[in-house]
Amino acid sequence: MDEAPEEEVRSLRFLRLLVTVLTTVMIVGFVILIGYLVTQFPGTGGVTVPEELALPEGASAVAYTQGSDWIAVVTDQDEILIFNTDGSLRQRVRVEAR
Repeated sequence: MDEAPEEEVRSLRFLRLLVTVLTTVMIVGFVILIGYLVTQFPGTGGVTVPEELALPEGASAVAYTQGSDWIAVVTDQDEILIFNTDGSLRQRVRVEAR
């Protein structure tokens, strides 16, 4: 009769070891994943945004996006204004209604 409890104790020790190893592997994997994500994101040294962009009189910005060396602002007057990173106007595109 003593054999059954000894067998259970061995099984519980083995189970505890498996849980410990699994926990350790999950923690190490999570740390590696976070490290990979942090190193893959580019730095914040990309596009510099000017303090102020001069929009035409009476226009207000509806949407904004930026590229590697330009900034685009969509206005409520159905125009897309493309600026250089220094704030000077590069191009003005009128959006035509269909």
